[in-house]
Amino acid sequence: MEIFLIKLLQFLLAISLLVLLHEGGHFFFSKLFGVRVEKFYMFFDPSIWKWDGSIFKWKPKKSDTTYGIGWLPLGGYCKISGMIDESFDTEQMKQPVQPWEFRSKPAWQRLLIMIGGVLVNFLLALFIYAMVLFTWGDTYLSPNDMTMGMKFNDEAKALGFKDGDILVGTDKKTFEKFDVDVYRDMTKANQIIVLRDGAQVAIPVSEPLSLLEMLKTQPAFARPFVPSEIDSVMAGTPASELGLKKGDHIVALNDKEIDSWNSFDYEMSRLQDAMTGAKTAADSLSIRTVTLAYQHGDKGETDTVAVQLTEDLRLGIIKTTLMNYYKETHREYGFFESLPAGIGYGWNVLRGYVGDLKYLFTSDGAKSLGGFGAIGSLFPAQWDWQMFWLMTAFLSIVLAFMNILPIPALDGGHVLFLLYEMITGKTPSEKFMIAAEYVGFGLIILLMLVANLNDVLRWLGYM
Repeated sequence: MEIFLIKLLQFLLAISLLVLLHEGGHFFFSKLFGVRVEKFYMFFDPSIWKWDGSIFKWKPKKSDTTYGIGWLPLGGYCKISGMIDESFDTEQMKQPVQPWEFRSKPAWQRLLIMIGGVLVNFLLALFIYAMVLFTWGDTYLSPNDMTMGMKFNDEAKALGFKDGDILVGTDKKTFEKFDVDVYRDMTKANQIIVLRDGAQVAIPVSEPLSLLEMLKTQPAFARPFVPSEIDSVMAGTPASELGLKKGDHIVALNDKEIDSWNSFDYEMSRLQDAMTGAKTAADSLSIRTVTLAYQHGDKGETDTVAVQLTEDLRLGIIKTTLMNYYKETHREYGFFESLPAGIGYGWNVLRGYVGDLKYLFTSDGAKSLGGFGAIGSLFPAQWDWQMFWLMTAFLSIVLAFMNILPIPALDGGHVLFLLYEMITGKTPSEKFMIAAEYVGFGLIILLMLVANLNDVLRWLGYM
């Protein structure tokens, strides 16, 4: 429960900050050009019976703007006088045009008002990335420093990879960091270069690899080799009852050879899959009772025992990690160095995110969609300011890109109609704008329902 609350708090803080600043971008340009903002709300406030939907609201004296917090945490909004938006206020549009209204302003001013939120979110993300680099620097693992090489799945081995190969790069670039960009680069490669037995070997790629397939399959296409060495043992667990100690190695599970934590995790995932099909307590007990072989130290004797895992399939060990075996690279940034580095970092994140959207239109891509639960789960289980700000910057970039898509009801839809007006000199009819707003709003609600339904199905074990 504590972990859930920590993740939830981080998610709500990040989303609140991003929504506030996004709407603040619209607010800023509206005020700059003398456009009246009637409501500035964090979250939506649909009325329920006699309640207007506001948890909090406040209107300063001599101000035209009511500030408030709605009950529905799906975003926020700025109600700008004289425009058709998600409020669907058509009565106002029937009145004579007033000088303080959005519709009375030149097209270029209306365009800046509409892109204000996206602009703020994008600049905010770049600023956060720069300040993260300035404050904490950049720490990463290089594939070249993974001297024990990688573990590859069967699909990778069919292409010519071998366990122990060290990923060096492709015919187009050398790998600097081991992150998702390594997989992205491999999807664009004609050849992938590995270091094998001290010599570079080029592995041809005849058909483009799928990023989604490489990441979602179990075991993954390629992952760093981490020996199955125990770092520590938790008290009161099956592992402590067996007498396992720091430095012991797991060498087999249910007669399947274990040479690394990679293969251990794979076998445990198979047990988890089997547990979803257990119909009785006896079935569950049978699955949880495993045969475990472990070695004392590096070259000690090997014992094979039967052990009963906990109900959530835990043995009770803390694993060694990449950092136990491979050297990290750390780079510090001065303030002025961090600014261009942050811009480059943010641009790379945006480019990767946009490139990955093509997988959304596949069946597996649609299943990978996640709602609020999936987004919240990306935050760390312990409060970590560096990870919090990195996640906030990423969400800010996602929010900026999604809002600029040319979909009615989003900022990008309004921008599209404004560009049409600027090019042709013609304004879309009010009837068309209202219909487009309804269609766009319906598409957004449908997408949110699908994404959050996926969260529920994953939680229930159906996905």
